[in-house]
Amino acid sequence: MKSIIIASTSTLHGGSYLDYLLPTLQLHFKNCKNILFIPYARPSGVSHDDYTKKAAEAFALINIKVKGIHEFENPAEAIKTAEGIFTGGGNTFLLVTQLYKNNVMQVLSETVKNGTPYLGTSAGSNICGLSMQTTNDMPIIYPPSFQTLGLIPFNLNPHYLDPDANSHHMGETRETRIKEFHAFNSIPVLGLREGSWLEVKGEKITLKGNLTARLFKQNETPAELETESDLSSLN
Repeated sequence: MKSIIIASTSTLHGGSYLDYLLPTLQLHFKNCKNILFIPYARPSGVSHDDYTKKAAEAFALINIKVKGIHEFENPAEAIKTAEGIFTGGGNTFLLVTQLYKNNVMQVLSETVKNGTPYLGTSAGSNICGLSMQTTNDMPIIYPPSFQTLGLIPFNLNPHYLDPDANSHHMGETRETRIKEFHAFNSIPVLGLREGSWLEVKGEKITLKGNLTARLFKQNETPAELETESDLSSLN
């Protein structure tokens, strides 16, 4: 049975890395003494070792050890044998490129679908959808495919921001960009505000956190979803 936490962000304003999620993660990974961390989304400037150390420091607070996938000779085998898996944020184009380069996109999808507990934040959440095409990230590298894990039957826009009526900024809003996506694609898109996450248990998908989310469907008016909304039938 799938067991997944899909969080908009790893860090809330004024907080530390993952601290707002730790009570949820303690339950989510309750049967794990060790988890596998996938740091592929972080561009140059922060090494995979340093990024893994940051994740390890957070999980140490709930007595779980963390090891980076880059520390294994066989990434696919590391995923298959992991007690739990966490994919961190960064740039989604880079993350997807690295997952394909290391031949682990399919094995990661199959492993999580078979029940290995998974946590994704930001870019690590983007890849839970059907494609990565609704990311906010710049295309700093060209992945072999936009197809991602397909763990849920729709796409995500983490860090979703509402239009600011008092702003003089004339660039595109997140809503505008998602509507542009829907000019060519029929996949629903969930705008996941920071502080919210999805809990996936089997085929049930529930919105969690203290904020609402904004649901976009092709040729329909966007809808506000309250916390505890069931998105299981969304397609």
